[in-house]
Amino acid sequence: MPHNENKTRQEVSLIGRILSMEMMLLLMGVVSLVYGIVKGVEVNIFFGLVIIPGVFILMKVRKKDWQKHWQDMEADQKAELERNERNKQKPPSDGPPGE
Repeated sequence: MPHNENKTRQEVSLIGRILSMEMMLLLMGVVSLVYGIVKGVEVNIFFGLVIIPGVFILMKVRKKDWQKHWQDMEADQKAELERNERNKQKPPSDGPPGE
């Protein structure tokens, strides 16, 4: 089954890219923080202090099951479209509203 092996390889590659992006961001935050402390540059200290916790928040958010989230959103949207179609197909009442 070459298709399954190919899919597994793509998933491993994707995970590797995600982890390396997160590690690169973390490294960038640490370098910015250290540089700011050593040289006394407040802007670099600020960005280091923002980037480092941001990376951990990013890691936590990525662990969510986004595929299930999008499936739920699509199901809700489909139900809303069906409800709108049913409302459009209803025949109008004979009398004025409220009677």
